[in-house]
Amino acid sequence: MINKNDLFPVVILAGGLATRLHPLTTTIPKSLIPIHGEPFIAHQLRLLQQNGIQKIIMCIGHLGEQIIDKIGDGNQFGLQISYIKDGAQLLGTAGAIKQALPHLPDNFFVLYGDSYLSCHYATIQNAFLNGRKHALMTIFKNQGQWDSSNVEFKYGQILQYDKKNKTSRMHHIDYGLGIFNKQAFNFIPDNMEYDLALIYQTLVVQQELAAFEVTERFYEIGSLAGITELEAHIAKV
Repeated sequence: MINKNDLFPVVILAGGLATRLHPLTTTIPKSLIPIHGEPFIAHQLRLLQQNGIQKIIMCIGHLGEQIIDKIGDGNQFGLQISYIKDGAQLLGTAGAIKQALPHLPDNFFVLYGDSYLSCHYATIQNAFLNGRKHALMTIFKNQGQWDSSNVEFKYGQILQYDKKNKTSRMHHIDYGLGIFNKQAFNFIPDNMEYDLALIYQTLVVQQELAAFEVTERFYEIGSLAGITELEAHIAKV
């Protein structure tokens, strides 16, 4: 089993415009939405630190300077935090990671900036190393309960992943946490907008995407309903 001191760094994707949450996010980035008296990012970082994560790379864009002003170098959370900015051109989730690659080791976690995930990061990293593939996607048997399922998973393998064209065979959902080797991003041109979902789909076709099924439900702040649910969860823990 992986020692907590050997955990990969986590890339947090926090550069989106969060238009679904307007007008809430017209003046603040999604990461700073108040949750139980604190910005969401504070809860997210604290959870990562409790799981043994030590290094964070924040990919920021829209109103990202506010995130830097709020959390700085991460010392207050016992973390080392650095930042990669999108710049004038929006790069999308995969494009932002591509830009961050020179600052990353060969393998790294990727976490959506609106996800709060109480899973066991060391166990997931161990599964990635044992799988010997370019990437790993964590999945959850959602059955359409909290969001529409988008993963067809059978015999321990992801057979299809599609966030737009969903089928009746999809009972799992992308949980919000992945692990990647840098090789997974080789075919993306520099400074080009590109979606992480397309990376995952390419890896499925190449049979280079491992899967790890998580049993703890996910929480997220990508919707008003998700914010309400996370508020209630945080209040109880």
